[in-house]
Amino acid sequence: MNKEEFEILSEKIRPKLLAVAQKFALVSGIEAEDVVQEAFAALWEMQSHAYPVKDAHALLVRMTKNICISHYRKIHLDTQSLVHDNYTGGAEATALTDEADVKAIRKIVYASLSNTQKEYLHLRNDRGLSLDEIATLTGKPKTSIKSTISSARKQILNLIKKEL
Repeated sequence: MNKEEFEILSEKIRPKLLAVAQKFALVSGIEAEDVVQEAFAALWEMQSHAYPVKDAHALLVRMTKNICISHYRKIHLDTQSLVHDNYTGGAEATALTDEADVKAIRKIVYASLSNTQKEYLHLRNDRGLSLDEIATLTGKPKTSIKSTISSARKQILNLIKKEL
């Protein structure tokens, strides 16, 4: 897709993408225009890496929804309180200990993974990105990312089973 075709496509589908993004903007407070621009940038990036796109309209709608959901999750996770119903003094000692234990176990388990597996797991689990977003970000095929994450999870599971 060349620049002119991209501009024609963007003019044609922009209103629909804005409508989709505005539905999510009501719930999460994100800017619909920013989401649409992010979706267009992702499509342009995919095209520049020769990623095969069969239906650009459908892909843009899906990416817009995924970007909205990703922003919603980030906002939702950032605003969740650690305070429980009967405890108003901050984070509990057990929660802090559990967090330290998780970090130590994660460090040990991640040491057995390749750099690519670590990167994909970080993007998927820690940053909450979808497979499409990871593919857009890394320029790798979605199927490759999915199989890499799957094999990393199996490797982690086997390591945990071995230790138990």
